[in-house]
Amino acid sequence: MGAPLRTIAETPAFLGVEQSALGRRWSGPEPAQVRMADAMHQITRLPPAVCGVLARARVAPEDAQAYLAPSLRDLLPDPRLLRDMHKAAARFLAAAHRGERIAIFADYDVDGGASAALILSWLRGIGRHAKLYIPDRITEGYGPNVPAMRALARDHDLILCVDCGTMSHEAIAAASDADVVILDHHLGAETLPEALAVVNPNRQDESGDLGHLCAAAVVFLMLVETNRQMRAAGSHPPDLMRLLDLVALATVADVAPLTGVNRAFVRQGLRVMAGRQNLGLRALADAARLDSAPRTYHLGFVLGPRVNAGGRIGAADLGARLLACDDPAEAEALAARLEALNAERRDIEAAVRAEALSQAEARGTHGPVVWAAGTGWHPGVIGITAARLKEATNRPAIVISFDGDGDGDGDEGKGSGRSVPGVDLGSAIHRLVQEGLLLKGGGHKMAAGLTVAREHLEPAMARLGSLLAQQGTGDQVQADLRIDTLLSPRAATQELISQIEAAGPFGAAAPAPRFAFAATHVSAARRMGETHLRMRLSDGSGAALEAVAFGAFDSDLGPFLLAHEGRSLHLAGRLEVNSWGGRNRPQLRIEDAARP
Repeated sequence: MGAPLRTIAETPAFLGVEQSALGRRWSGPEPAQVRMADAMHQITRLPPAVCGVLARARVAPEDAQAYLAPSLRDLLPDPRLLRDMHKAAARFLAAAHRGERIAIFADYDVDGGASAALILSWLRGIGRHAKLYIPDRITEGYGPNVPAMRALARDHDLILCVDCGTMSHEAIAAASDADVVILDHHLGAETLPEALAVVNPNRQDESGDLGHLCAAAVVFLMLVETNRQMRAAGSHPPDLMRLLDLVALATVADVAPLTGVNRAFVRQGLRVMAGRQNLGLRALADAARLDSAPRTYHLGFVLGPRVNAGGRIGAADLGARLLACDDPAEAEALAARLEALNAERRDIEAAVRAEALSQAEARGTHGPVVWAAGTGWHPGVIGITAARLKEATNRPAIVISFDGDGDGDGDEGKGSGRSVPGVDLGSAIHRLVQEGLLLKGGGHKMAAGLTVAREHLEPAMARLGSLLAQQGTGDQVQADLRIDTLLSPRAATQELISQIEAAGPFGAAAPAPRFAFAATHVSAARRMGETHLRMRLSDGSGAALEAVAFGAFDSDLGPFLLAHEGRSLHLAGRLEVNSWGGRNRPQLRIEDAARP
């Protein structure tokens, strides 16, 4: 398996750990960050661990309290900063007020489904409705296509393309009988489709200041502007705050960076979701046996995959229908179907992932991109398989599926890619389209889709590797395990965890802080199932801390920890609250260990 990226160490190893149980070097915060954290502690009197998180985010001491309580009102950008926004909102509002026929053409993933559900829910609030159209992943592929857009235009006055459309010039032109508004966030070309409005923070003529928004956030801003225009006309608009759970879900599931207004979207959206007002999300949480208040983890790894399951291997519109559902019985039925499809998706994904990883390892995973291609791989799981390859290698990853049975048919392959922070995969894919090595392609920094001719597969991947190498993803040694600060079991309290969570939410571009526990006694180690390990930690002062190492026996970590039961180890991991049996207890989720 390929080695993750690492920069050359310029400071001593944290706790002197040059090689951990997982073969990693531990590194601590930079000296300037430590000084900033110390100064913040002296000024704010916040716990040092919290100050370390704030210093990592480059929060000034005078801004600490505002950062810990982000206000959407303060952070929400003016929607009219985006080009075509006023025009898009005015046309949408006019269509809604006049009772025109509105269609929504949405992508089949969580972001597309949440974007569509936002509009459907808003329209329901004023007694209107719209037709939902989501293309089939296998027969139609991503984005607007000519037959679908032409048919929608014949029967509708306005078509809203959400989370797609920016690169669909031909399909938009085919919808000449209707007005088309595009609400998207994918990288745009130098020319835009001939739509009435193209609202996209990643248009070539935008500043890029809002380029971190997902499509659902763009749609939300359009609804903010629509509400503003309604109020100016003397009308009372629908409540948008109750819809923030959809924006939060899409932001996390689409791996948008949790910085700026995205952080406020997710923070407030989690509060709304905890109220269980959205019938679809409530039913989905119940089907997934989620019995605690949702966190970003649940959005990305519990709810998101289930919403996606319909678009991957079932009916493409199931997720969007669930998110917009206002009937409890229907919501329960849709959630049950998505739960079953998600289980089926996991089985399919496991088989494809094993083949793809084996192929990528045989090809080599030390270069600037890892990739795999197969005939007959289910197109619905290539995106998530690319994500797994990326996680396993810490390299940008591409997975491609060709149609056919392997006997020479299937000349075109559809692929999906996932990137790592700091590497703009979408722009590289766009470059390959311009150079003629890909038939189609597009996306954003962290994710992209493509279509490639079989004869161009090898040269396209070679060229992609060359482009990504120019961005700094060449051969590098293994990454340091970054430690934020040192803690003791006694200091790891529920109160501290709550204060740390106030510095969140954590996710893309804002990882949860990782703490080290020095020379900590390990006891009561026991296996849970085949791969997990639970244990108890103490520091000699009488304080104890529960700990768990999920998937420990999938690597060298499990045997290492088990072999050192009764001894003292340096441990590294993330703090969380374990809610079980009506009790809440602090817990360390162990990620690595080393001998003192």
